[in-house]
Amino acid sequence: MAAIADAHGHGHDEALHHQFEDMDQQNEAYLVGMWTFLVTEVMFFGTLFIIYTLYRSMYQMDWYLAHEALNIPMGGVNTIILLISSFTVAVAVRSAQRRERNLVLWNLGITLVCAVGFLGIKSVEYMEKFQHNLYPGPEFGRHPEYLHGAAPNFAQLYYGLYFGMTGLHAVHVIVGIIVIAYLWVKWFLNAKNVTLDYVPTEMVGLYWHFVDLVWIFLFPLMYLMPKP
Repeated sequence: MAAIADAHGHGHDEALHHQFEDMDQQNEAYLVGMWTFLVTEVMFFGTLFIIYTLYRSMYQMDWYLAHEALNIPMGGVNTIILLISSFTVAVAVRSAQRRERNLVLWNLGITLVCAVGFLGIKSVEYMEKFQHNLYPGPEFGRHPEYLHGAAPNFAQLYYGLYFGMTGLHAVHVIVGIIVIAYLWVKWFLNAKNVTLDYVPTEMVGLYWHFVDLVWIFLFPLMYLMPKP
């Protein structure tokens, strides 16, 4: 995938870094590096999903009862927010290919707002769980009415995975915010390594799509559990 770049006076692309021979080699390095990273992320989250599947098959009713304390409307709103952010980051990548700087800035900005909004809603959810003592530890189940009849030990296992998986996802969202904000600044400053080469913007977009995809799996598994 060759990036769009202008020719430099010395016969080199202005977006070409000194360690690469040409743009094809540079773009190949981008792609191999990003996809290698994403494969490791898939293996990491995949292990957690396997653990979730095994325990859920063992304690179906208790997990169903425990999950009833989750706030489905908030989870649904967060899902919509991330879907919107996926669209805007895709538009940003397309705009980067066309060198439409203003559109890139606008869409990356909207993506950032969506990401911050997602974390804000998630923090409200976490606060509710802490207020109801639905976090793993010696105080878990102090208010049994929020367990909806689930066995405390099995419910604690459920919430351990809930906080572990959604918390790790939130960390990835925070990393995404930092990276997208940095990219936004680079575009705002008209840095040639992003304005003349759309591949860095595309790599950031790939990462953000992965973050969104993880949530698309987390939301139904955690929030929309059918009654066994």
